[in-house]
Amino acid sequence: MIRKENRYYDVYPRIVRAGHEATIHIRPLYGHCRFDDDQTYVVTILPTEGSIGQSTWSDHWEASLRPSGGFLQVRYPFEGEQEYALLVRAADDERRAVLAEFRLYALENDLYHRRPFKGDLHIHSAYSDGWESPAYVAGASRRIGLDFVAVTDHRQYAPSLEAMRAYEDVEIDLRIYPGEEVHPPGNPVHIINFGGRWSLNEQFATEAYRAEVSALEATLTDLPPGVDRYPYASCLWCYDQIRQAGGLGLFCHPYWLSRHRYDVPLYLTDLILERQPYDALELIGGYHRFEIESNALQVARYHDERVRGKRIPVVGVSDGHGCERGELFGWFYTIAFAPSSDLPDLIESIVDLYSVAVEALPGETARAFGPFRLVKYAQFLLREILPQHDELCVEEGRLMLAHAAGDMRAAAALRALKGRTPALYDHLWDPGK
Repeated sequence: MIRKENRYYDVYPRIVRAGHEATIHIRPLYGHCRFDDDQTYVVTILPTEGSIGQSTWSDHWEASLRPSGGFLQVRYPFEGEQEYALLVRAADDERRAVLAEFRLYALENDLYHRRPFKGDLHIHSAYSDGWESPAYVAGASRRIGLDFVAVTDHRQYAPSLEAMRAYEDVEIDLRIYPGEEVHPPGNPVHIINFGGRWSLNEQFATEAYRAEVSALEATLTDLPPGVDRYPYASCLWCYDQIRQAGGLGLFCHPYWLSRHRYDVPLYLTDLILERQPYDALELIGGYHRFEIESNALQVARYHDERVRGKRIPVVGVSDGHGCERGELFGWFYTIAFAPSSDLPDLIESIVDLYSVAVEALPGETARAFGPFRLVKYAQFLLREILPQHDELCVEEGRLMLAHAAGDMRAAAALRALKGRTPALYDHLWDPGK
């Protein structure tokens, strides 16, 4: 939901560089919130985490300003990476009532030069156990605000290619990538091949697969006593193949309860988390409300492993099996902080720990999980920026679905909408050098 101040005013930039001065423009959009050029306004800026040398809670910066052409312009030195509150009051109001409150965020250079891209790396179509066609899944994904998606049907790579082909002649901002859910024979571990240039599932019946996994088994002489070497060797083979194919290999839902027990035996989960053959962990997975304990366990285990010094890239996924069922779809996703939504940039950013997993259950406040620094920033984005981004995506997603249904006019309408979400980010990010 977009906060009322963010509907009534155009405030830019909202994202600035830490350690630099920036000029913030505040432009009322409607008559009921306009500024009077003959009126003086008091602008207060408070760093939410405090400033260097601050000793009391009341420390803040304040200035009396007059609008010019209906705008207020505020120049302020943003000294550190954190969220800032900006309050506007009328100077002659003895009650000091706040007319509007805005939130800004200052970032260090590494994060400032990245944009937040929302995506789902694990979702199903009717070709496995979903409800809709791959083209429908892609269009519906844009409709809820996703910037990238891969259809990852069980044991099937072709549906993801079908989703890509459905929109290959249309100008859209959603990036659609290949993918599949990988099920090695005799191995209980579920693996996602996100973005790989070829299918793994198609290789499991070959002699080459069996020979290469047997060779890997022979090298695993340091496993705990009694451990079956094959499942772990099979995982090693899969993750290596995905990397060779230019993709990202996910370790899926390690604490999923299936048939009264965890789908993957704990000894195998422990081994995978200890040795980390995967590229990223499904930290937040697509669980129904009655299964949410599994996400809680995954998050707790993640923090335990981080305390032990593990470097763990994370993603959130819906594992959705239907876009119109009212469950899972849109509840869980990834925010990747990347230079672009190109596949290599997304993969490199996730592997380099520039991503968070998001849980956005209906009726509840969205929560981000991952590295603390990114979680703080993500919560700001979820509250202040992404609702505007998502609103722009609704019409594009609707038109994508119309195009998939054969509407010959949709392509031209989509062409006219292309670039709106990148333009929003360009507007909200400080362009200063």
